[in-house]
Amino acid sequence: MYSHRQLQLLCTSVVLLVAAALGCASAPATPASSPAPVTTSASAAVAARPMVARAQPVIPLWVNGAPGALGATPADQPEMTPYLPPAGTANGTAVVIFPGGGYAHLAMDHEGSAIANWLAGLGVTTFVVKYRLGPNYHHPTMIGDAQRAIRIARARAAEWNVDPRRLGIIGFSAGGHLASTAGTHFDAGNSASTDPIERASSRPDFELLIYPVITMRDSVTHGGSRLNLLGKQPTPELVQLLSNELQVTRETPPTFLVHSTDDRTVPVQNSLLFYEALKRNGVPVEMHVFEHGGHGYGMAPKDPALAIWTALCENWMRRHGWLTPVR
Repeated sequence: MYSHRQLQLLCTSVVLLVAAALGCASAPATPASSPAPVTTSASAAVAARPMVARAQPVIPLWVNGAPGALGATPADQPEMTPYLPPAGTANGTAVVIFPGGGYAHLAMDHEGSAIANWLAGLGVTTFVVKYRLGPNYHHPTMIGDAQRAIRIARARAAEWNVDPRRLGIIGFSAGGHLASTAGTHFDAGNSASTDPIERASSRPDFELLIYPVITMRDSVTHGGSRLNLLGKQPTPELVQLLSNELQVTRETPPTFLVHSTDDRTVPVQNSLLFYEALKRNGVPVEMHVFEHGGHGYGMAPKDPALAIWTALCENWMRRHGWLTPVR
């Protein structure tokens, strides 16, 4: 457990103040062998970007009803919507999207379909997940839905021209907690299952976490997310299990993190703790902390300094080869 002073020092050591040319400091230069960060107005590009993603029919995560469902309403039936890149542009990479909303609702537009559209423009196939929520559902329902979505995308990868070894996830806020849970609580699949979906691994190959909830510990967590996920009186063991900074291992996938220093909803310490855990375990990680931004901004189309995070993310994905077409 870090003291307040230790977290301040950690923040100082990893913060990257990135901005467009509006008087803020630019991000440090990348190595010569890496693509240079885009420093033009990202918000203008976001605003001008046409809808290119091709939405496909919704896929229920379980055709015969979700396990543990409390009813038959739409809220009881998790599903995901595939979005395909423009014809002929798919590069073989896929990303499963988990919108945020405090585990109480889902921001399906600016943290769902808008993200699918952005990634489709890069040739990435995406799947926007509608997972079950509190207060009717608690852990492990949410991670069960997330793992099932990842397994479907991997098991049926050939249908969408996706390489099953290039399957990432992105999550925002509480969706970032769900994504980081998927990245720290995964399995290789059940080889004995009669369901081909369940035989697929639930491990993502990389994760993108945007202003994520990471910990469930009282001093740093987002209270609403914790209540909806764990209930009113979770055991200390459950709190520790879902505090994902404590669950990182060398097998946790490479991670890209974005947060804002002035986030009053989900404290930036969430990302700092996860960054430090990843670094300590030798997991490739890149983190960008903005001075201003608050919380819940999605692609930040009205803030040119903040909107640059998508360009930074694109550079990171390209550096790792996930935007290079499969040959």
